[in-house]
Amino acid sequence: MRLHYRLQHPLALDVDLELDGFTVLYGQSGSGKTSLLKAVAGLLPALGTPWAAWPAQRRPIGYLPQGCALFPHLRVWQNVAFALDGTRARRRARALQLLDNLDLAALAERWPGEISGGQQQRVALARALAREPQLLLLDEPTSALDQITREEVMGDLIDGIRRSGVPALATSHDLHLASIADSIALLHGGRVIQQGSPAQVIHRPVSAAAARLLGMHNILEATVLANPHGQAELDCQGWRLHAAAALPAGSRTGVAIPAEAVRLADSGPGQPMIVTRLREEGFFTRTWLRGEHLPSLEALLPRTSAATVGQPCWPTVAMAHVHLFALDANPAPA
Repeated sequence: MRLHYRLQHPLALDVDLELDGFTVLYGQSGSGKTSLLKAVAGLLPALGTPWAAWPAQRRPIGYLPQGCALFPHLRVWQNVAFALDGTRARRRARALQLLDNLDLAALAERWPGEISGGQQQRVALARALAREPQLLLLDEPTSALDQITREEVMGDLIDGIRRSGVPALATSHDLHLASIADSIALLHGGRVIQQGSPAQVIHRPVSAAAARLLGMHNILEATVLANPHGQAELDCQGWRLHAAAALPAGSRTGVAIPAEAVRLADSGPGQPMIVTRLREEGFFTRTWLRGEHLPSLEALLPRTSAATVGQPCWPTVAMAHVHLFALDANPAPA
């Protein structure tokens, strides 16, 4: 399904993307993700396809807002049945069937306050599916989940969505959720700047903006010195790297390197860099490096291999983790 919507308020957006299974629209807070969902649902004025000319109540959409929005005075099955027509018996039977499809039948008679946050989300999904939608919209589904339960809860929710066969669009600034989606669309500057599978997008950003959005801090520019056998030798302000890319000698390219891909050696060619700052992050130590006439770098190292402030070292990066992008924001040839 292709989704293309344009709106001016509360901010300007022109979003064009393909919905493939469970798709995450990934962007920073305030980038317009929730506004897009509201526009697609008919809650904000917008132009686009599909359904923009339809009133909100006629759009074949299931909408899961932040916080699930279950009715606290209705039992679980009654929350699901709320979206159904017909007799009470028929509505209850259909609600129980939807709950059973999501492994929630045992919770049918409970109140929303008696079930977990993850279970509430799946009940909200059952209620959305009761409308037999052609599209599901989920607004920041991990915002109320802690890190301990996030993976299990979202795994169950995504499994339920995939079993339903209904395409889904979820907004998020949670990179973990994006990494387990079928497709990711990066929202920046009011438009989608990259879309693809998690492997394609997270590991192959096509621009400096995409790399920054994905949390990469090592974003450099480089000159190709040589390219024997499709392995480009790069000069990044005096720091030498290699990348698998068919780029001509003398050309310029952007370079993005994940901090966790940087390793430190005790010796090497060229000038060393100096460790200027350290910060412990769980089992890892974030390490800042700087050298005379060399670029500044960040490395995320296991605490067992952490360096010390003032220590000289030679950073290295495996060729597979050197990601190139064209400086005009188009993908670099590979």
